[in-house]
Amino acid sequence: MSFAWPLALLSVLVVPLIVGVYWWLLRRRRRQAVRHSNVALLRSVIPRRKRWQRHLPIALVLASLLALGLAAARPHVVRDVPYARTSIILALDVSGSMCSTDVEPNRLVVAQKASRAFVEDQPDEVRMGLVVFSGFAELAVPPTTERSELLSTIDTVTTGRGTAIGGAMLKALDAIAEVNPAVQPVGDAFSLDDTPSPGSGGAPPRPEDYVADIIVLLTDGRNTRGIEPLDAVPHAIERHVRVYTIGFGTTEPAELSCTREQLGGRVFGGGFGGGAGFGGFGGARFADTPTLMAIAEQTGGTYHAAEDADQLREVFAELPKEVATQRQPTEITWMLAALGALLGAAAVAASIRWSPYP
Repeated sequence: MSFAWPLALLSVLVVPLIVGVYWWLLRRRRRQAVRHSNVALLRSVIPRRKRWQRHLPIALVLASLLALGLAAARPHVVRDVPYARTSIILALDVSGSMCSTDVEPNRLVVAQKASRAFVEDQPDEVRMGLVVFSGFAELAVPPTTERSELLSTIDTVTTGRGTAIGGAMLKALDAIAEVNPAVQPVGDAFSLDDTPSPGSGGAPPRPEDYVADIIVLLTDGRNTRGIEPLDAVPHAIERHVRVYTIGFGTTEPAELSCTREQLGGRVFGGGFGGGAGFGGFGGARFADTPTLMAIAEQTGGTYHAAEDADQLREVFAELPKEVATQRQPTEITWMLAALGALLGAAAVAASIRWSPYP
């Protein structure tokens, strides 16, 4: 528990002061009682009360003063924020290597299906957005609670050349900034010379300092364009945004084959499913696991690897559990104030109920 006005805690010192005065009055009353010669007569005129009944009213008063003193200091406790307040930005790699057929029919088709299931499984109150990236990153769907446009866009993404993982992170941060005033936008107008170097973002935020919004980044390769991913990490740390990374695909070289639709109408030879596409082994295209692990670790997220459709679905299914709650401080002044008022009222009631006088 923390306090916004800690100096107000000095008011609780009145409690031990009253205890001391009450104890002194009890001792003084005993000394005065023995001065009367007819003690039996005094006992006959004073109603009999149990010891706890005599002390209960003052105990309730002390508890009331203690609660009100704590309330005056404006206490805060850390609690879990409901998951429904979360905004999720899905950053999806649509580089040409997503046409690899090591995951049948190819990586892009499987990623699209898993992404659709992930979106459909989220509560209606959760805002979701989509960033797609190849040679550059773009915000395809701003954060929204509407699912139809998001699902439609996932179904119709097309591939491009290059992989801009770092740019996708910055674009996702800007998307979060659009709906969360606590997150400052990064913007496009920054110089790479001014970009913080890896590790210069300071210590990671405490768990209770993270915002509820997160980034889920899926890629099958390594960064080839724009800002390096680890150079983008300090921007996420500064904004207290967690990044969950997914490395997709196997380490076995496989033929590249995409449909005409996945290629955006471009034709490079034979494809699958009756469409046009391109084929061949364009060199090894594997996820940069060390970098993805470093991104997740430094930003407070977690890294996941998926080599096939089942594993990818399992990874997406686990993500909501990891971000189901967000811890943040909450003021409980009203609770202690209400408790103090109730205890005060109980003290008055007890005093009236067991008063020695009619």
